[in-house]
Amino acid sequence: MSTDSQAPKALRGVGNFIDDRFHLAKTGEKNLRKVFPNHWSFMLGEIALYSFIILLITGVFLTLWFKPSMQEIVYDGPYERLNGVLMSEAYASTLHIDFGVRGGFLVRQIHHWAALIFVASLVVHMLRVFFTGAFRKPREINWLIGVGIFTLAMLEGLFGYSLPDDLPSGMGVRILQGVMLALPLVGTYVSMFLFGGEFPGEDIISRLYMLHILLLPGILLALIVAHFMILWHQKHTQYPGTGRTNKKVVGTPMFPGFAVKAGGFFFFVFAVTVGLSAFVQINPIHLFGPFTPTSITSGLQPDWYMGFMEGSLRIFPNWLDFQIFGYAVPIGVLVPGLVVPGLIFGGLGAWPFIERWITGDHRAHNVADRPRNAPVRTGVGVAGIVFYGLLWLAGSNDILSHTFSISLYWTTYFFRVAVIVGPIIGFVVAKRICLGLQRRDRETLEHGYESGTIQQLPSGEFIEVHKESSAETVHVLESKEEVDRIDAETISSVEAATDANGVEAPAARGLKGRLRAKLAHWYTKDNVSFEGVEAHTGHHLHHGAAEEKEPAQAH
Repeated sequence: MSTDSQAPKALRGVGNFIDDRFHLAKTGEKNLRKVFPNHWSFMLGEIALYSFIILLITGVFLTLWFKPSMQEIVYDGPYERLNGVLMSEAYASTLHIDFGVRGGFLVRQIHHWAALIFVASLVVHMLRVFFTGAFRKPREINWLIGVGIFTLAMLEGLFGYSLPDDLPSGMGVRILQGVMLALPLVGTYVSMFLFGGEFPGEDIISRLYMLHILLLPGILLALIVAHFMILWHQKHTQYPGTGRTNKKVVGTPMFPGFAVKAGGFFFFVFAVTVGLSAFVQINPIHLFGPFTPTSITSGLQPDWYMGFMEGSLRIFPNWLDFQIFGYAVPIGVLVPGLVVPGLIFGGLGAWPFIERWITGDHRAHNVADRPRNAPVRTGVGVAGIVFYGLLWLAGSNDILSHTFSISLYWTTYFFRVAVIVGPIIGFVVAKRICLGLQRRDRETLEHGYESGTIQQLPSGEFIEVHKESSAETVHVLESKEEVDRIDAETISSVEAATDANGVEAPAARGLKGRLRAKLAHWYTKDNVSFEGVEAHTGHHLHHGAAEEKEPAQAH
């Protein structure tokens, strides 16, 4: 039996041909040995990637039968309950996909569920990156790309949701037009250009279709490729642990370990998506009927990621509306429709630079923070989640009012107050929890962990024996970076506001410098210092023997 392990001659010839021209052998070998962290949270981004692939595949299938036209026809198709109803070709072709194309309804359900999973995984992935500080230098650009992907994904979902021209999607387009009209001076022109005339016009579906299947997917694909290229070059961050430093990555090589895991995970994501599509119906447009400007419905909600926009529009008061030279400026639509999303997405994009400016931290970080070790950042993140979540709930205030028999006005008043008070409470609670966990970590590092073993001292006192933590736990606890407390008279931990002669530093002069000093003090004043704390060595295990030779001491 041959023991020759060489590749077949034909394959060797092809490989040598390619390598002689592109010199890929060494590069390929190096990349195949690239190490990926093993923690499950690093797979959240993989879910987004796999969902996007599913969206591309199912989207190509749907384009074969969908007709992006608002030309009205009388329906005469397989769904008999709507026979004889006047509707657009877009809605009729969607009904044909659902009831006239074999497997069409399942594929459309897969497409819709994949879109929801795509956005959801992006959100959770970005939260993981935010709370662990993985956006810090040198990954700020990749964070901005991620924010761009998230923003475009929401727009892509909104446009796709609007294509079937059913009643709920038409109402969503109507809201979109209302936000456009709120733009001062240019709002009416923007609306006329997009819709091709008065709402609903005859061009909106075809224009959204081009954006949905061509422009936005192309931009998303380019951003995702750029995101992974930068990630590949800079490598992942990793959680603190034994052997993990800013210059050393511990994990599984790309080939074969990670490749097998990633391949299996893709089919798992695909299976879950298909399972949901087969057994959990979503967006049954045949039950809603075609959109007409004179028809309304109740009890329906947009896709979850657009709920915050719905909520902000519902609860924002119109008390501040005014006119400029006869032109109305509807603040009650302009602020919730444009300013609130701008604050959310703009705040996400600006945070890495804001945090770096406040703290003066310009170091490269390849080891992620534990959220508890950055209490202010964690508090800000929780405040953002509370703000977003309350707006999302406010988008269902009519359903909440009906379900719990509460006045619709009272639910509106409650959310108006809650979106201001709630984030503040969320910040304070999250920060205090983080500080409490830091103090517990310090105690664990210094005294070990409680073993559950009770020991009586010669003095008669009972104590619980503390055992030495594992080397991995000690390394994680000791990974907390020491952050100096910055008082109100300093700009950063290393730059004093005044020199030895009392001359004020240039960076501290003016409003900007003083603001930075105040924010730096606020950011660092509650830090729990681990300086001087030595890891517990387990001496309490022998405390009883020691007590026989020396007087008892309290623990």
